[in-house]
Amino acid sequence: MKSIWMDSTLIPRRNSLTGNKRTEVVIIGAGMAGILTAFYLQRHGVHVVVLEANRIGSGQSGFTTAKITSQHNLIYHKLEKSVGKESARLYGKANQLAVEEYGKLIKRYSIQCHYEKKDAYLYSVQESKKLLEEVQSAKELGMPASFVRETKLPFPVCGAVRFTGQAQFNPLEFIKEISSGITVYERTKVLKVQGHDVITDRGVVKAEKIVFASHYPFVNVPGFYFAKMYQEKSYVMELGPVEDLEGMYLGVDKKAYSFRNYDGKLLLGFGSHRTGKAPDTDPFITMRHTAEHLFHQAEEFRSWTAQDCMTLDSIPYIGTFSAFRPDWYVATGFGKWGMSSSMVAAKMLSMQITGKRTPYDAVFSPQRHHIKASALRFAEHGLESVKGLSAGVKPGAVNCPHMGCRLIWNQYDKRWECPCHGSGFEISGKISAGPAQQSLPFID
Repeated sequence: MKSIWMDSTLIPRRNSLTGNKRTEVVIIGAGMAGILTAFYLQRHGVHVVVLEANRIGSGQSGFTTAKITSQHNLIYHKLEKSVGKESARLYGKANQLAVEEYGKLIKRYSIQCHYEKKDAYLYSVQESKKLLEEVQSAKELGMPASFVRETKLPFPVCGAVRFTGQAQFNPLEFIKEISSGITVYERTKVLKVQGHDVITDRGVVKAEKIVFASHYPFVNVPGFYFAKMYQEKSYVMELGPVEDLEGMYLGVDKKAYSFRNYDGKLLLGFGSHRTGKAPDTDPFITMRHTAEHLFHQAEEFRSWTAQDCMTLDSIPYIGTFSAFRPDWYVATGFGKWGMSSSMVAAKMLSMQITGKRTPYDAVFSPQRHHIKASALRFAEHGLESVKGLSAGVKPGAVNCPHMGCRLIWNQYDKRWECPCHGSGFEISGKISAGPAQQSLPFID
């Protein structure tokens, strides 16, 4: 399945790596986070090489709904309680500055990417209490939040949290322009990282610093990201023509929808579940029924799925990969908010790699320990991983090459999925999503 961004944006092909190279920094992954990190490092005068297993922007950056926002669901009230007011404030400030930085870059370089300023809304059709709590916390933390009772949605709501000064765009049009002066080697698969050597199927790149921006880190030890992250899947449908709703909307109720317009169309989002645990009913059929009810004259153009890395405390991991690998860096665990998080990561990592500190280092540090915020999800994630690994030892199991968990067939997405860490494989066995690096043997 291709997204609207993939079908509407043609990024010129880049050559594959040929032979061995040496550079100051090598970045693994040419999505939004990897490309932006390379962009800012080059502005600092650092020589950078980016390695991409497929095409620029072909990973999760190509499947996003591309909301540039610091409104990350009902997060500020939660963070204030779980990690403290100051960490919650810094989290919000970093993301709001990221939103503003996109606008500055797009204006400075005259990037044509369907960029639009849009307010962001969290709505509920059931209650307003949790929305009012979120508004209070967000405002106290310095976020541009307010509570409203009226929206442009085609149904009544109990209320909504509005964030002003947010935006949306076409992410691949943006990546196309911002990557034009960056050295990217496409169709160059990283097989292994040893010390300062990045070993690919086309040669070895030796670098002083290494950045893992490949969505889910494929190196298990050190770092142990497999023990502190899982992946979630959600679904998107493109409809049109649909009248502009004058904002970007996300429902906070169970089985709620998200809405955002693009070029006369509507991107309808739905569903969120752990990868490898398919829903009981086809989410696309559910979305069609809703679309027929709310937008009965709209035509369905295409649909696709998105997959996101979820951390245990809802904060991305940005910084040093491991205390045992001080020259390795990572940007992962963006949840559903990859656009603002990619910018936060790029700004932070470019500073850290050039020997500077930021006020946000401790908040996003992969070495942090937020026991209170992580305990429940840690137990749930551990249980799912144990179940998947145990099932993998049974005769006849189709196992994931990452760590041996038993794969599940997703009948709606028509692919094999790992319930432990979210790797995906086409029906032929070809790998379509990491952290696994190898394809499966042919599966009938």
